[in-house]
Amino acid sequence: MGYVSKPWDVAFEPHKVFGNTYFTGTIPASTHLIDTGAGLIVIDTGYQETLYLMLESTRRLGYDIRDIKYIVHSHGHIDHAAGTRALVELTGAETFIGAGDVDMVMGKNELSWAPEFKMQFPGTFTPDHILHDGDKITLGDVTIECVATPGHTMGTMSLFWNIGTLGGKTLRAGMMGGAGLNTMTSTYIRKYGLEKEDWRGAFANSLKRCRGEQVDVLIGNHVDQNEMVKKYPLLKAGQRDVFVDSSAWGTFLDLTEQRLAKLLADDPL
Repeated sequence: MGYVSKPWDVAFEPHKVFGNTYFTGTIPASTHLIDTGAGLIVIDTGYQETLYLMLESTRRLGYDIRDIKYIVHSHGHIDHAAGTRALVELTGAETFIGAGDVDMVMGKNELSWAPEFKMQFPGTFTPDHILHDGDKITLGDVTIECVATPGHTMGTMSLFWNIGTLGGKTLRAGMMGGAGLNTMTSTYIRKYGLEKEDWRGAFANSLKRCRGEQVDVLIGNHVDQNEMVKKYPLLKAGQRDVFVDSSAWGTFLDLTEQRLAKLLADDPL
């Protein structure tokens, strides 16, 4: 989903998803906040034009942006990383991104999806920490496990962490770092000369890897992935565990695999 000319039109109510994790993003560009007890972790920063909405959402939840210590990226596309440089300048937070997307956020290639949105990637930045498969990010009482899941981009990282407890059970959150097929179309692959990269095959393997992860709370890096807009009214009405669903992860992967199969059938390289 692309950026719109009136960012206030895509604002969404900040809210606790469950446990230590909050939604502070917008309809087209998700941002999540994790309270670690020793500072805040932000996952993705959204568009530069909507950063002020994320900052206001953080304030409305009762947090101080000066407590943001880490900014972790699911991948380097403009709708996930364009607000990062400004947020770093405001907070001094350290940044993390998958190795395959470093050049993207440093402005060394055109794979940020900005050209497709008829935009420029603003405020490029040099990441403080480059993530590889199996890395762990720890702050306070939260450890994020990073799993390399290339395909949407070559540096896409899926993220998993303990989100809270319910009925005495510790629940695990999971976010697939990039589920969109827009970068796997034949048009896109040929435009950027990516034929030898086999992004489609990498994505298929990434889906298989995700099958092996236990996830109790699906965190979408876009709001459609966990039906956030549909479920939020239930959350607001008092159903605090509305996002707790151990079947949602498998259903999401099923639908993504079906979309990939259709792409492969309809759009051969």
